[in-house]
Amino acid sequence: MELAEKREYLIKTLLAEQPKYRGMEIPEEAGEQKRLLRSLFNVRMPGKISEDFLKIQDEYLQEVALEKGITDLKDLQSIEEGIYLWQGDITTLRCDAIVNAANSGMTGCYQPCHNCIDNCIHTYAGIRLRNACADIMEKQGYEEPTGQAKITPGFNLPCKYVLHTVGPIVSGTLTTEHEELLASCYRSCLELADKNGVKSIAFCCISTGVFMFPNERAAQIAVQTVREYRNELGNGMEVIFNVWKDIDYEIYRELLR
Repeated sequence: MELAEKREYLIKTLLAEQPKYRGMEIPEEAGEQKRLLRSLFNVRMPGKISEDFLKIQDEYLQEVALEKGITDLKDLQSIEEGIYLWQGDITTLRCDAIVNAANSGMTGCYQPCHNCIDNCIHTYAGIRLRNACADIMEKQGYEEPTGQAKITPGFNLPCKYVLHTVGPIVSGTLTTEHEELLASCYRSCLELADKNGVKSIAFCCISTGVFMFPNERAAQIAVQTVREYRNELGNGMEVIFNVWKDIDYEIYRELLR
């Protein structure tokens, strides 16, 4: 089955799950099909699906990852011992674990094609990631507190694991509590990674963007917390600070210089 055929199969299956979508025409143009498939992944609630679907989904997403291009940690140059700065799409990074800036529901972003990291990670990992997160939350029985972390497999991402953490939302003045909670996000991820034998971890810019934490202060806290943790434990875990925006790249480059 060619890539386009796999995409159409996945779209048809997901449309058939929802009575309100049955009869919807599939666009002919590949770009529109990709957008539709991503939207269907995004809005699908957690739940079982056939093994045939999962097999084709996995093949499709792994081919898409290769098309986008995978960056391997071993090909990056450290900016200081054990610490890297890399600008790019975190869903294409091959390392032991990447960090997802999640919301308190922990099952991903449900807004079709939203450009947040939570949406991107869940899209390219596939629907089993949402199911895994839903299982964790069902057992927990309450929303994920800010500053803690959970771990799941990476499924179809190049990484082995995804660490999910809920950062503080800054509405108004930045407070000491906001700063302490953000530091807790980084430390919780590092501790959980250590417990699971993770040797390399890539952090996104937690709480910046729609969570409105000031970029420069967020980066200062991230770098300080990582350095302190590495110095305390001396365990040699490699840390990648992953950024998407130019402004964040410049901030981290200055901090790590």
